[in-house]
Amino acid sequence: MNISLFGLGYVGCVSAACFAKAGHQVWGVDINRDKVAMFNAGKSPIVEKDIEEMLMAGRRGGYLQATVDPLEAVRQTEVSLVCVGTPSNTNGSLSLDGVKAVSRQIGYAISQKVGHHCVVFRSTVLPGTVRNLLIPLLSEASGRRVHEDFDVCFNPEFLREGSSVADFYNPPFSIVGQETIKGGDSVAQLYHGIDAPIERTTYEVAEMVKYACNSFHALKVTFANELGLFCKSLDIDSHQVMELFTRDRKLNISPAYLKPGFAFGGSCLPKDLRALLHRAKELDLTMPVLSSVLESNRLHGQRVIEKILATKCRKVGVLGLSFKAGTDDMRESPLVSMIEALIGKGCQVKIFDADVLLAQLMGANKEFIEKEIPHISSLLCTRLEEVIRESEVIVIGKAESDYSKALELYLNDQLVFDLVRLVKNNTSPFVHYEGICW
Repeated sequence: MNISLFGLGYVGCVSAACFAKAGHQVWGVDINRDKVAMFNAGKSPIVEKDIEEMLMAGRRGGYLQATVDPLEAVRQTEVSLVCVGTPSNTNGSLSLDGVKAVSRQIGYAISQKVGHHCVVFRSTVLPGTVRNLLIPLLSEASGRRVHEDFDVCFNPEFLREGSSVADFYNPPFSIVGQETIKGGDSVAQLYHGIDAPIERTTYEVAEMVKYACNSFHALKVTFANELGLFCKSLDIDSHQVMELFTRDRKLNISPAYLKPGFAFGGSCLPKDLRALLHRAKELDLTMPVLSSVLESNRLHGQRVIEKILATKCRKVGVLGLSFKAGTDDMRESPLVSMIEALIGKGCQVKIFDADVLLAQLMGANKEFIEKEIPHISSLLCTRLEEVIRESEVIVIGKAESDYSKALELYLNDQLVFDLVRLVKNNTSPFVHYEGICW
């Protein structure tokens, strides 16, 4: 393909070198004449393993050239990749001056060009930026119709400094935020020959995945450092702890627990986190990330309570009582806390949970419900149909297939709050349906 690549900084240089090596014709574009001159001399404006050799090879093979003229670059190419920086302003917001200026330049160039063009943003921008800011700029500057006369896609980069070439050729996936199949196909063609899936989605999901990744990376570094500090205070080898920790690919390093939903609870997570934090205080350690987890969890549960109360409905049906599906354990169940708060606000609550049948409870769970929440046990119903029909608001607290079937049979126009995403797609069969984190 013929590619114009705007911004010869870190992402731009690496992308240009790798695309040229794959046989694409690449035009680099930058307002900095020194960078352009270095590029055309086969010199790298950045320090990165293998890049200068790849740039020199690209120049010798006739696959790479650079210019300060955006009009020439767009005229010679089919696809424009926008790789300009989006640095922080002093207040933490993104500076979008560069990406906006490039959007106007490309838009004007499209207005002067015959034929279809695809604009692909790689710059890191917050969700909604492509659709609400950059596309209007392109449309205004070009006088053309987006998704008809030209396409726009978002293709986030996941290149780490120091290993960017390896990351480019061995990604976990390539994400394409697209509005048309034709536009997405143009981006997919760029990565032909790279052994990684192409994940096509919306602009907003593609934009957000980049932030999800970087936020999680930052969280992991801080998590490891806080645990390392704790271990050092007790003369424990923190690296051995984390090496063993990361061997668990079933729960620790996996999709487990990374599904937005309701608060956590149960007999382990809250108890163990409190114990760790109490010991940290005894050791005079400050662990801000781990210390904030329980409060964040409490606030998440409080948001659900506020949403229910805001409906002004007082007849609430709760489907689920134990802290997760497949168990009758109610110790520190966030559903129990939610129900207690609703009762305290004057709501009439009915509960159904097939895992928590009073006649079958034994041992610790029977003792817990008799001593700790006897007032809630009296609200348990034996018939799912009764809870649905006699409530104005239904709260789905556990992922049970029987709940979905019963709701389809017995639900009228009640409002449904889903805490577990029982409905997996974006089209709910229920009239008034709202997820909590989606």
